[in-house]
Amino acid sequence: MTFATLALITALGLVGPLLSARESWHLPVILGPMFAGVLFGATGFRILDATEPTFAFLADIGFALVMFVAGTHVPVRDPAVRSALGAGAARAAAVGVIAAVLGAALSALFGTGHATLYAVLMASSSAAVVLPIIDAGHLTGKPILALTAQVAIADTVCVVALPLVIDPPTAGRAAIGAATVAVAAFAMFVFMRWSRRNGLRDRIEAISEAREFAIQLRISLVGLFVLAAIATTMHVSVMLAGFALGLAVAAVGEPRRMAAQLFAIEEGFMAPLFFVWLGARVNLRDLVEHPKFILLGLALGLGAIAAHVAMRAAGLPLPLGVLAAAQIGVPVAAVTVGEQLGLFVPGEGAALILGALVTIAGAALAAGRAARSAPPERVPAG
Repeated sequence: MTFATLALITALGLVGPLLSARESWHLPVILGPMFAGVLFGATGFRILDATEPTFAFLADIGFALVMFVAGTHVPVRDPAVRSALGAGAARAAAVGVIAAVLGAALSALFGTGHATLYAVLMASSSAAVVLPIIDAGHLTGKPILALTAQVAIADTVCVVALPLVIDPPTAGRAAIGAATVAVAAFAMFVFMRWSRRNGLRDRIEAISEAREFAIQLRISLVGLFVLAAIATTMHVSVMLAGFALGLAVAAVGEPRRMAAQLFAIEEGFMAPLFFVWLGARVNLRDLVEHPKFILLGLALGLGAIAAHVAMRAAGLPLPLGVLAAAQIGVPVAAVTVGEQLGLFVPGEGAALILGALVTIAGAALAAGRAARSAPPERVPAG
């Protein structure tokens, strides 16, 4: 990778804010760099090579950071959200049952043999997509609390389940790897809670703020990269490492300055780079050459939306059901791992990303409708 390439990637990252600047469109900021990556990557001009080692490694760091920040945004300490865990868990479980039926049907219809993988994809929700949309729309109220709990549970369960289902013959190894990452993340949580209770964290934060050392950010990055090293050594996705550490930080309480610093690193550079890389590595030409996978991608996206919308019977408003179906982390990890292991036929990986894009498009439309149809549940910005 050269500085010219890095300048191009960074410039393409600006497409996200440009497309999302119009608030009435409710477009997630991740769409811009993804589409820019598609245009300049394997599908379009082929200027960006997603297989270039430095680019791919930086993208892995970006993915881990995206999932880390997503984990820190899960409101595990909010008593109101905890009170909605029962309803959220019930809905997430019901979505999982429906997704299992749809996954089996799609696997049989397209002859891929990936029923459990499709089920996990359609059952998943992405806190990285849904929670920022909720915050941007200033959506509040009991339905939002239940939705937040449902998304957090579904995201956590599917992140853990993915390495177990994507390659069943290695499920045992994946389970050990996921458990190792979870244990390490829990150990970090115990240490962080201890340091907060005995005042060590406050002292470090005071010194860091006074001397502008960014000590807590540095410590957090060390923890993230340790978990990522464990994950890659144990053959599981860095997605699990990032999300697990994010949940641990959220459970303890994220320091204010560290949150701002993380936001600057993640949103300012690493996340846009990751989403540009993601778009660049997806070869939509495969969908043209294997058109049946266009149908698979659409079916996965619409199936995910249908499974979540079915929760209207359990009291979840229709727009929030569509919003809950939004996914990104699990499909990306599935494509990354699946292609590394040679589990997919040409076009299948692109179909998984297409399915994710369908759910994100649905979430953008649903967010606008939710904001317009529920004014009593909105609060003024600031």
